[in-house]
Amino acid sequence: MNTLPQQLANGLLLGSMYGLIAIGYTMVYGIVQLINFAHGEIFMTGAFGALTVSLILPSGTPMWALVPLMLIGGGIVAILIAVGAERFAYRPLRGAPRLAPLITAIGLSLALQEVVRNFYPQADRARPFPGLDTTHDLGSVTIKDADIFLIIAAAVCMAALAVFVRRSRTGRAMQATAQDPDTAQLMGIDTNRIIVVAFAIGGFFAAVAAVAYGLKYGSIEYRMGFLMGLKAFTAAVLGGIGNIYGAMLGGVVLGIAETLASAYITNIPGMQQLGGSSWANVWAFCLLILVLLLRPQGLLGERVADRA
Repeated sequence: MNTLPQQLANGLLLGSMYGLIAIGYTMVYGIVQLINFAHGEIFMTGAFGALTVSLILPSGTPMWALVPLMLIGGGIVAILIAVGAERFAYRPLRGAPRLAPLITAIGLSLALQEVVRNFYPQADRARPFPGLDTTHDLGSVTIKDADIFLIIAAAVCMAALAVFVRRSRTGRAMQATAQDPDTAQLMGIDTNRIIVVAFAIGGFFAAVAAVAYGLKYGSIEYRMGFLMGLKAFTAAVLGGIGNIYGAMLGGVVLGIAETLASAYITNIPGMQQLGGSSWANVWAFCLLILVLLLRPQGLLGERVADRA
């Protein structure tokens, strides 16, 4: 129990990262009912975009200047790829059977991995990433500067998104498009533009999570998007896919559950072999199965109209 506050803090931080990525899944699904399985690779390309900025800038650039520039560089790359995927891969298939865009998303995911692996120097191994390693003790909890950046970034992104969706004209148009795209179009809403905005916001949030990942762990590699994307999709389903607040809630629940299971299952008699970080992914998906069995619509129960 002495380590419980630290484990809860670790779970909250990990869950915030999952939640930032999960928002991209849930926004796209809420509007066009598409599971963008390439979103994990958009997260990955955002990390490599941020790394490229850090390599271009002069050595010794202070972190207070480097981190915002990496966010801008990673965000631009992730947004361009997300918007390009929507325009050239998904939009032509919008009226096709649902299996077609799903297979396209999986193919795009693999293609992005291979493009980065083959064309980015040494992407097939862990590439060092500028880190924020200074630690701070808050009672029994130890956190790094990278953790502070992550929690502040997640809070700011969620607050900005909430204001955007509720107060802005485009945000209200997004809500209308999610509820009934045909009626929204008849009312003069450019639904294609709204869908592009959803992809762009999801891409930027993934880039923020990618920079936070690199700052926290100190390295990135081209396969990082697969598992993080899968966990983020799990978080979106847990929270109620189609609900942007549920995505963050699902991420936090998943992160805390994964961290606590990894830390404490080894203390249960007869289950010593089922704990530790190697089993973290197993328990995460066990939680997903449990929630789907007990509450299929997710924790916040957002129901998206079926437009098949």
